[in-house]
Amino acid sequence: MIDIRKFDSLGHADHGWLNARHHFSFASYHDPSRMGWGRIRVWNDDQIAAKSGFPPHPHRDMEIVTYVRTGAITHQDSMGNKGRTGAGDVQVMSAGTGVVHAEYNLEDEQTTLFQIWIETDKPSAQPGWGAMPFPKDSRKGSFQLLASGDPADGTLTVNADARILGATVAAGESIDIDVAPDRHLYLVPSGRVRVNGIEAGPRDGVAITGEEQLRIEAEDDAELVLVDAL
Repeated sequence: MIDIRKFDSLGHADHGWLNARHHFSFASYHDPSRMGWGRIRVWNDDQIAAKSGFPPHPHRDMEIVTYVRTGAITHQDSMGNKGRTGAGDVQVMSAGTGVVHAEYNLEDEQTTLFQIWIETDKPSAQPGWGAMPFPKDSRKGSFQLLASGDPADGTLTVNADARILGATVAAGESIDIDVAPDRHLYLVPSGRVRVNGIEAGPRDGVAITGEEQLRIEAEDDAELVLVDAL
């Protein structure tokens, strides 16, 4: 089953400094049919104005993944962590027993990013944060693992049975990936693609389950972000 959630059907909130699209119910946007996808609870497509950002606020018992599309975000938290994550790179925060964090765009340009929340498998775990660079050249034409629930993978670690993957694909080319039919996958492309023959546009959400293989054919040059979770 492949369900396309068109970009113009997503929840929308424009706060001036923040222009956000919500793939799932979030804040003032509520759609009973879009409360999540498996263990994926939030996927926000955020545009953050220069010299602005999210002031300190708390979380607990959630795995929060930030994928920076353009610009950069600077993180700081109550654990004493601070770091800058640039375009194409990823940061993860396991909120665990509780953490307060802020995310600021300290750049002179707009930053765009995906913030993805995944329900934790380890409630009341010790909170943590990490970030890693992922050069886009290393994911041309194939998916690169960015984060997972297995520390042995050598990528960023989340406390959930989930994988976060990224790829770039040139117009006219395709990517094949084997998947498990009992999983919930969610894909957001930056350009026009076909997923097993079904059309999706730029920044549409593609909800997938019950499939054993995906073929993603690019009609435009496209950056792909895919989450595979229970």
